[in-house]
Amino acid sequence: MALGIVATTRNNMLDEITADIGASGLLRIYDGTQPATGGTATTLLAELPLSATAAPAASGGVLTFSTITDDSSANATGTATWFRLATSAGAAVVDGTVSTSGADLNFDSVSFVSGGTVSVSSFTITAGNA
Repeated sequence: MALGIVATTRNNMLDEITADIGASGLLRIYDGTQPATGGTATTLLAELPLSATAAPAASGGVLTFSTITDDSSANATGTATWFRLATSAGAAVVDGTVSTSGADLNFDSVSFVSGGTVSVSSFTITAGNA
């Protein structure tokens, strides 16, 4: 039988992500091989500021992030392969994959150009084991 976690507990786990990010966290997008979670980052392609509170309380096992500000001038040219949600000081909280489909964070194109605009229209994390 599969592990089942009640909605309240799943929401609490997701809300801890928001608490760990703290005020004015960051969504950072990188190229290269994703390190072990929290490991040393590769080339930073873009950095998008999260809202002062990254997300309101999770509901139904889903954490839906508040508006994420565009990076109007990408840091470097490269192929986006992974992302990191981080505190305002850059400390790692969550790492995930980037692609054009089937990843934790999907973009229309993963080819980023230095000085270009990088946008995220929506971002959610869903807790499993419902």
